[in-house]
This record gives sequence, structure tokens and C-alpha cells, in this order.
Amino acid sequence: MIHMEQVCYSYQKNKTSILNSVTLHENEPVIGAIWGRNGAGKTTLMSLLAGHNRPDSGTIQIMGQNPYNNLSAQGHLCYIQENHPLGKSWTMNDLVTIGSHFHSQWDQELAKRLIDAFELPSKQKMSKFSKGMKTAAQIILGLCSNASVTIMDEPTNGLDAEKRKLFYEALLETYENNPRLILISTHHIEEVQPLCESLIVVHQGKVLYHRPMEEVRERGVLLTGLIQDVELASVGTNIIESARMGTTGKVMIDDVYSKEWAAKAQLHGLSIEKATLQDYLVNVTRKQEEVRA
Repeated sequence: MIHMEQVCYSYQKNKTSILNSVTLHENEPVIGAIWGRNGAGKTTLMSLLAGHNRPDSGTIQIMGQNPYNNLSAQGHLCYIQENHPLGKSWTMNDLVTIGSHFHSQWDQELAKRLIDAFELPSKQKMSKFSKGMKTAAQIILGLCSNASVTIMDEPTNGLDAEKRKLFYEALLETYENNPRLILISTHHIEEVQPLCESLIVVHQGKVLYHRPMEEVRERGVLLTGLIQDVELASVGTNIIESARMGTTGKVMIDDVYSKEWAAKAQLHGLSIEKATLQDYLVNVTRKQEEVRA
């Protein structure tokens, strides 16, 4: 569905490299998360996939077509930016009308239900909307497009917990009714990971990981106890975080949390926890920087 081969991109003015030899394939309909720290290249990656920019080198295909300057390819795409450009005089009535014109599989019934659920006025200009209301409008445009490849950059920014939950429920509903490739860039990785089948980690202009979410969410073993016991239990492992306080030591190990690790922790008199996905990803990317340095 999407294919990137050895894609490089840099800002033309100063030739600052943003993406370096990125290869990324996603061949089946899935809900995928894109995670990376600020400045990692996530937004550039998405804008290239959406055909908003042309790569310096390499190839990009969306449903078998180059998306850049290609109306045919754009028919398969919907890219919702973090602050999506919406007409200053648009109302929600205008948005659903325009959405139905640009997206042949537009779901008008879902659009009406989401407008009510998010409590959006149909006739008020969106320029008067709050941040959360604008975010909800962008969500409606993205989900109701039913585009074969739907890309959403930080789609929950500005939403409270209740409205984020509403988005996640609508996301699953529309995906189950019409399976397609939906990519979501988010800092709320703990919230979206139960919904996602794959995870793309972007770091320093490269795709560091592209793995099944169920595989990544099980990684990250936290051991805490006396320093000498922690060191003995973690010999030969890949430690991605360590800390000491007095006689107590704590490490995070890049491994699958398992019964074997629980037994080993008990043997050495250590407490053991599963790291959060967010903490695990932060430490994995930090470790990469240390290795390269």
C-alpha cells in the first residue's frame, strides 16, 4: 500500500538533511502508530508519503503510484496535518460537502454522527472554533474520507480524555467497517498502542523500527534492588537505562518481559516491572545516540 525505497530529503536552503535513506513498506491494511521525538523527521516522512514534497532521491509509491503532483494517486490519500489548513469561512456543513467531493468513499452517515458526538455546531465558522473543536473537525475529515491510505499527524491534540476516547472508538469502528491503512503520529503512545497493529519509530532521520506492536509492547524489563544483585542479574544483557541511589540500583533491559525474567528477579531478590512503552522507546532511542557517539 505504501512503499518508500532509500528516500532522502533535505531543506533546500541550507541542505539540512531531514531523512536519510529511509525504506518503509506497509503492504496490508493496518492501523499503525508513528512515534519519534521532536525533530526526528516524522512530519517530513508523512508529508512525503502524502505527496506534499518531492524526495531528493529514492522512490515513493502509494497504491502503486508516485504521490507527488499526481491527482490519481491523491484519490487514494487523505493526509490530516496537525494544524490542518481549513478555510476561514468554512462551517462543518462546508467541510462535509467538500470532503464528499474530494473523497469518493466519503461516509456521510458517520460524519453526521461524529459532528453530534463531538458537539460541533454545523453553521458556525470554524475560524471561531476552539483548539479542541478544530481538532475534532480534522478527525471527522480524516476518518470519514475512507481513503485507502489515511495519515493523521497528532490527531488528538487539544482533546480532553473523553473526546480522545471518542476518537479511538470511532477509529476502530471505521477501520472494522472498511479496513485500510491508517497511520497515526502521536505522543500519546500509551493510549493508542492497544489499537495499533504496527509501530514505526523514526529517529534522527531514519526508520529505527518498523515492527508489530504486540512485539514491541512486551519489551522493557525493569529491575530494582541492591546494586550488586542488579549487576549480577543483568550481566550480558542490553541495558538501556541505569540509575543508582545509595545502595539501590535500577536498570531497564531491552528484552521481553517474561516468566523467566520474573524467576531470575526472584532468585536475586529483586523487584521487577514491565516498563511503559513510552519509557522504553525514549531509552531505546537515547541508547542509539550513545552508540553512534
